[in-house]
Amino acid sequence: MGAIEPSRGDADGARAAEPGQGGLLDVLGVAAVLLDSEGRIDLWSPQAEDLFGYTAEEALGEFAARLLLHEENVPAVLDMFAQVMEGRGNWAGTFPVRHKDGSTRMVEFRNMRLLDSQEEYYALGLAADQATVQQVERDLALAARLVAQSPIGLGVLDTDLRYVSVNPAEERLNGVPAAEHIGRYVHEVLPAVDASFEAAMRQVLATGIPIVDQYTVGRTPADPDHDHAWSISFYRLEAPNGNVLGVATSSVDVTERHRAVEEQRHTALTLQHSLLPRTPPRRPGLEVATRYRPAQATMEIGGDWFDVIPLSGDKTALVVGDVMGSGVAAAASMGQLRTATRTLADLDLDPAQVLHHLDHVTEGLDTIATCVYAVYDPRAARCHLSLAGHLPPVLLHPDGTRELLDLPTGAPLGGCGVAFHTTSLAMGPGDQLVLYTDGLVETRHEPIDTRLEVLLGALDDPHRSLDETCDQLLLTLRHPGDHDDVALLIARATAEADGTPPVRP
Repeated sequence: MGAIEPSRGDADGARAAEPGQGGLLDVLGVAAVLLDSEGRIDLWSPQAEDLFGYTAEEALGEFAARLLLHEENVPAVLDMFAQVMEGRGNWAGTFPVRHKDGSTRMVEFRNMRLLDSQEEYYALGLAADQATVQQVERDLALAARLVAQSPIGLGVLDTDLRYVSVNPAEERLNGVPAAEHIGRYVHEVLPAVDASFEAAMRQVLATGIPIVDQYTVGRTPADPDHDHAWSISFYRLEAPNGNVLGVATSSVDVTERHRAVEEQRHTALTLQHSLLPRTPPRRPGLEVATRYRPAQATMEIGGDWFDVIPLSGDKTALVVGDVMGSGVAAAASMGQLRTATRTLADLDLDPAQVLHHLDHVTEGLDTIATCVYAVYDPRAARCHLSLAGHLPPVLLHPDGTRELLDLPTGAPLGGCGVAFHTTSLAMGPGDQLVLYTDGLVETRHEPIDTRLEVLLGALDDPHRSLDETCDQLLLTLRHPGDHDDVALLIARATAEADGTPPVRP
């Protein structure tokens, strides 16, 4: 700070500083005070008012010693002021200052000599409350230690998404020295990492909404011959004054978990495929096409299944179901339910009766499942259906009209004891029955009614081959980030069954 010796000048030309935002300076509340060569206050910033208690009107033109110092401190300050004004260096340190309210405040000072165009000298004092400075110093020291010692990889990128800094853990994860990160884009440092990494950061930078625990798989120079998996989070960095500084990333290597889950997924998928029919059997008066797609955004598969079961009298049972849960347990439960369904189908029971017995079977498996069970009779040109908590099938007619069948939904299988109901409907030549699990239509962001309308809209060509229709539905309704499996079965009635014309309904 500055001096206390009286000045022979006056306060003409004294001026107040304009307030502004300065990021860290705002946090510190750095005050600026300008003294002329006589020790008179010539400039008084708004932060000085906050720190010392005096308004600009009260301070400008006053002698700093009379306003701010206790008498016993005057000699020391005079000596410091003389050193600065004689050009013998700057001065920095902590000094007790008298506040307007009479209290004493410990204030951190930095003083320096200034020369203007008239070759007149001034003393500039920059001051901040010592307690605030110490708290910021402690926070910075703690943050630096946490960043340096954290086992989590941490990176900071500017608003152009160029690296500003990385911690040692991030260096190790990437296999690239910190210095080779600085000033470069992610794709320059890690060319094998998916482009979605930078896309996620741009989204966070634009919206301010963090992305937490995004799963990423790729290769880095740390281990260029093997895939690794990371759980990465992104959040926007902002200064205390609201200015956007860039994006921070935190990365955790979850490769071991990824490999274990992938192994489990492979086991479950192998089990799932071994239990599902390879190719739908040819049936009298019926064409059938099926598809199974595992979830794409998760490591585990679910318990979705389909089946085409030959029955007596040229009839065919068509089944699509969905066991709740995922992984090996769900696939195993699915296999047991499929076996039980096939056993019950051999008894030529009404669809509602089949679901009634499956309800008891499912109770013993300690699981819950939805199911649609349909029996097509080509000789009568009729289809008998029953639902257990399942989404409604679609009936597509040769003229292009299509409808969601209004059937009693029933309750999911699982020992609820709720009665099931069978509905009979006409299904003549060219009519198509579309059965599916909820993974085809349900999403996290759209209402189910909207998605069912999309399903109906995708069934726009009744003359397309069934395989093409299956692919069309998957292309239209499935997305890379979907979190559920899909089982899909489409059956189309043909003109006759083994040469016997069907009975017209």
